[in-house]
Amino acid sequence: MDVRAWTFVMIGLSFALYIGVAIWARAGSTSEFYIAGGQVPPVLNGMATAADWMSAASFISMAGLISFMGRDGSVYLMGWTGGYVLLALLIAPYLRKFGKYTVPDFIGERYYSKTARVVAVVCAIFISFTYVAGQMRGVGIVFSRFLDVDINTGVIVGMGIVFFYAVLGGMKGITYTQVAQYCVLIFAYLVPAIFISLMMTGNAFPQLGFGGQLADGSGTFLLDKLDSLSTDLGFQAYTAGSKETLNTFCITAALMVGTAGLPHVIVRFYTVPKVAAARISAGWALVFIALLYTTAPAVAAFVRTNLLTTIPETRYEEAPIWFKNWESTGLITFDDKNGDGHIQYVGPNSPIQNELTIDRDIMVLANPEIARLPNWVVGLVAAGGLAAALSTAAGLLLVISTSIAHDLLKKCIRPDISEHAELTTARVTAGIAVCVAGYFGINPPGFVAQVVAFAFGLAAASFFPAIILGVFSKRMNKYGAITGMIFGITSTAGYIVYFKFLHPELNTVEHWWFGISPEGIGTLGMILNFVISLLVSSLTPEPSAEIRALVDRIRIPSDSPPPHELSA
Repeated sequence: MDVRAWTFVMIGLSFALYIGVAIWARAGSTSEFYIAGGQVPPVLNGMATAADWMSAASFISMAGLISFMGRDGSVYLMGWTGGYVLLALLIAPYLRKFGKYTVPDFIGERYYSKTARVVAVVCAIFISFTYVAGQMRGVGIVFSRFLDVDINTGVIVGMGIVFFYAVLGGMKGITYTQVAQYCVLIFAYLVPAIFISLMMTGNAFPQLGFGGQLADGSGTFLLDKLDSLSTDLGFQAYTAGSKETLNTFCITAALMVGTAGLPHVIVRFYTVPKVAAARISAGWALVFIALLYTTAPAVAAFVRTNLLTTIPETRYEEAPIWFKNWESTGLITFDDKNGDGHIQYVGPNSPIQNELTIDRDIMVLANPEIARLPNWVVGLVAAGGLAAALSTAAGLLLVISTSIAHDLLKKCIRPDISEHAELTTARVTAGIAVCVAGYFGINPPGFVAQVVAFAFGLAAASFFPAIILGVFSKRMNKYGAITGMIFGITSTAGYIVYFKFLHPELNTVEHWWFGISPEGIGTLGMILNFVISLLVSSLTPEPSAEIRALVDRIRIPSDSPPPHELSA
């Protein structure tokens, strides 16, 4: 069968599995819709958490970014995995002990304020929509290439799939669907990586092949070959770094702290039955995530080596079939500037002009075709990319719907609303959120991983200080939390909007504050949040004795009943 036929088979089978699981695990109560009844086993929850968190940015875009950025791309690896250590140690067990549905629920109760809850709801929605834009964009890219439709049509198809199992199944349906999606995406990521590692280095383990010698008998190491190819074409050596130290630190810190503050990740730890299970679940999630993240640098090196070996100086009419296929999507463009019919792909240090533009988000998806792997592997990778994007999109949409139905409607506007009406509102809200997410997928603010990095920065600047201080500081009060969240998220969002939308021509290191890029500004926003929160709290009345006692009880390392019982 050809690539398109295999793609239909792989995607069709995987979608049938997801929909079947969603129907089997559909939610029948608000508890099942919001937190899957709190009865998900730790191993399965760890797998679902990995799928929820390893989005299109991880599967589709991260290795592509690393392949273009070289060593500088390691900030994404360090940031996105290191954040799980913070999450497991400082957040997951304590929020599970508190026993609420959502992050705004925790903030509203801990800071004894409807205003704090509303601010947290706004932050959660803003972060989630920023994040989901990257996921829907990833869905559109996969469909545009493998189903021969334009990106906008691909986004609309993805919207329909997410709407079905997110709205029907809620957290219960999403959780078990994400377990299936993790199995699909990790298999789809590892299979081509193992194939290509064997072909290029003779080593079945991509992590070892990445640092090994080429299998051509030359004795040349893969990374040495890649450095040579890059410098010969006028690019910086692949293993050389160029980012400023402060900016590298800020991007890494923003991604780490943002991971620990993402509402759709934190809510996963409410779905396990006990506090100890929350820690175990976080550990399993890190193991499952590491399978992909330790493979990504190898995938990036493999695809860049193959690309630089096969494309430069090739005559356009003799370009391989994969090049023509991706060119038809508009994600690869060739401009024959000197009219010689050859494809010049060169870096800024070359005396000739570059004629090839490659979208970074296609590198992983095109990798099997560039390496000439069997067609079924190409179809499998397409199914894996969709699994990664859709699993995270569903989790984010659930955060949006629960924030509005539970935290805003029930807790602030209509406390007497029935469970049935609340559940209906959550499903209607999820449907509306799907449509808004689709719009952002059609009109994204950047590359998939870049958009996701913005969401992590917003989470770092808004939620992380409020959660950490809420757990570990009895003196922290509602005035500090509210002021800190508002200043943190507005300053970070304003910086991103200024450089990415209002004045993109100024988006250079010379114009950034302290040399910090929009991807790393969340670290500065987080520091600002901490300072303002602590300062305002010190100048305003301290919380009541009941709240201070509550903070003490949250930190008791036991599986005793939570200080606040779950309430619908």
